[in-house]
Amino acid sequence: MSVLKNKTFWLMLFIVVLGTVLRLIFIDKPDGLWNDEYVSWSIAVIPFGKKFIDAVLAQCHMPFYYLYLKFFIHFYGNSDLMLRLTSVLPGILSIISMYFVGKEFKNTHLGILCAAITALSSFLIYFSQEVRFYELLFLFSSLSMLYTLKLAKEQTAKNLILYIVSNFLIIFTHTIGFVFVFFNLLFLGLWLGKDERHRQTIIRVGTSIVILSFVFISLFYKIFTTHPLSQWWSHFSIAKIGFLFTDYFSPMMTNIVSAPDNFFYNLTLTFVIFAILPSLIALVGIVSALKTKKYEVVGLFYVSLAFVLVLVVMAISGKLVFITKYSMEIYPILIAIVAFGLLELKKGWRYFLIFLFCFLNLFYVLTSSKSAPRMHRWEGHKIVANLLKNADLKEGDVILLNYYPKDRFEKYFNFNKYKVVSINKGTFSEYLGLDQNKLLKTGDKKYLKPYISKDNKTFDKKFGSDIIDKLGDKHAKGQKIAIVILNDVAMYSPIQMQVLFDNDKEYEKVPYPFLVFSYLKNKEIEICLQALQISRFEQKGSWAVVTFERN
Repeated sequence: MSVLKNKTFWLMLFIVVLGTVLRLIFIDKPDGLWNDEYVSWSIAVIPFGKKFIDAVLAQCHMPFYYLYLKFFIHFYGNSDLMLRLTSVLPGILSIISMYFVGKEFKNTHLGILCAAITALSSFLIYFSQEVRFYELLFLFSSLSMLYTLKLAKEQTAKNLILYIVSNFLIIFTHTIGFVFVFFNLLFLGLWLGKDERHRQTIIRVGTSIVILSFVFISLFYKIFTTHPLSQWWSHFSIAKIGFLFTDYFSPMMTNIVSAPDNFFYNLTLTFVIFAILPSLIALVGIVSALKTKKYEVVGLFYVSLAFVLVLVVMAISGKLVFITKYSMEIYPILIAIVAFGLLELKKGWRYFLIFLFCFLNLFYVLTSSKSAPRMHRWEGHKIVANLLKNADLKEGDVILLNYYPKDRFEKYFNFNKYKVVSINKGTFSEYLGLDQNKLLKTGDKKYLKPYISKDNKTFDKKFGSDIIDKLGDKHAKGQKIAIVILNDVAMYSPIQMQVLFDNDKEYEKVPYPFLVFSYLKNKEIEICLQALQISRFEQKGSWAVVTFERN
């Protein structure tokens, strides 16, 4: 009976149910898994053994999420819907976790507001429908914050163990998670270090995390010495820091994959109301919180700031792409600080700003065609399968896949009847006659330029033998070649490429995968037009399929 009369229980139940509904609507995406999600699935379905370990080591992220996903696939199958539901679960648990974070930070009112902001967060709603580790990482980060606060107040064995476990899970989930753990441990050490009685606790915590991490030292080394091609496709700009904040606290997300260099690139009334206004309210909350000068508020804010600065330095040096999701570890801290600061305002402003913040976020999610649950995965690989089906190919026809290998589409399309060639991130150097290792290690676009700025005889010869010759008898009619193009990568036409070649400054700005695959697309179409005719052109989302036919 006491639970039924507990207003906090009913309010939290409403928040959790609302957050759950927002994470379930439109979850069955018609476009299928896009590349990063596809990688998650393709690794998780590999049986335990050397192949599974090799697949994990070939990635730039830590292995916990693949194990997590493998567990669910084993019991519930691997449909796209089921795979997405595995992210909904930590999304719901995060709402509850953030309630306890706020309650531990100050009181029940703060806990409820933290839970509400988490439930309404478009950023978290988006990743609760994504087959990637980011929602799970948020959950671990919120637990890390919870037990940071608990451990600072009470050095029990339970708090100590759960602090260590939550931080180890962050490290074992996200490649750069150790950066956050380091700053968080430093903050906790300074907090407890003021009392000599607590210094032994810090030593135990730090030693335990180091020992647990040391078990996987070879894994760390392999991942950190890998140079994935994907990390060269964007450059850092100051605007991305602004987009980090709007991604976190507004319903309009810009830096999910890559953001424009100009923060005000889309200065419309909608952007002002739904991106800038809620972000300004969050900023007011942070300033209000910092004005209290509470040690835990200021200390955790500096943890977040230090983590972002490290990401900025890494992005400027070309080690990673500065996108919001890579800073997920600090998001629980920022939510707690914003909520804390808003509750510190005078009553009139407090209730008005909290209501306006929640209303703007919820209204956009429920009404906008571009809201988080409605966002298409325009690089989804099911789109390619549908385009190929529409191409009306016959047995023995050729399919040329650009950028990705064949196995990236086999969940949705059966290639058995066709001759398939892939010019992808691992094989393009064979077609251009260049040293890919040199390009990967240095990112030297000057080295690349001679291979793509003029006719490349190596490409002409290999393309002819691998693709054109696969058609067989040159006098046979009706044979087809379907070229699959990822427009988000191969976006430059021959004229645009020439403009880039004539302007060194602009050429250097363009990530080299865009240069490579734009050149390949242009050359493929040029050669095919010499021997064949276009019979069909269709595009959807980020994809296009050009079908050539021999007449």
